[in-house]
Amino acid sequence: MVAATLLGQLAHAGTLHVRDADTIVVDGTPVRLNGVDAPELDTRSGQDAKRWMVNFLRGKSVSCDLNGERTHDRWVGVCYADGEDVGAAVIAAGHALDCRRYSGGRYRHLETPAAKSRLKRAKYCG
Repeated sequence: MVAATLLGQLAHAGTLHVRDADTIVVDGTPVRLNGVDAPELDTRSGQDAKRWMVNFLRGKSVSCDLNGERTHDRWVGVCYADGEDVGAAVIAAGHALDCRRYSGGRYRHLETPAAKSRLKRAKYCG
């Protein structure tokens, strides 16, 4: 099952697409994972992170709690795969960093030493 909560409304969906490690598309609704700083797809790390995300989400029930904010064409929110915070999982797996400006630092403790030395933190994340 794929679902997205948009401004208090729950939408059930049947499709899920991974754009990259910090954006998934739930039944046609692009969702930017709040507080996740993942590498861009034009890097090897970005390709590895996307591959990890595709494998992590495969076969799982996904739901997203959207906060009503938008960035570009995406809604911003926290998504869960079988109840596990997807943002926390991708950071703990070493494929992304915490974006403190938006997460309030809630994922900082999950950053791996390897990811901190290998990935470049986006300037807007602080």
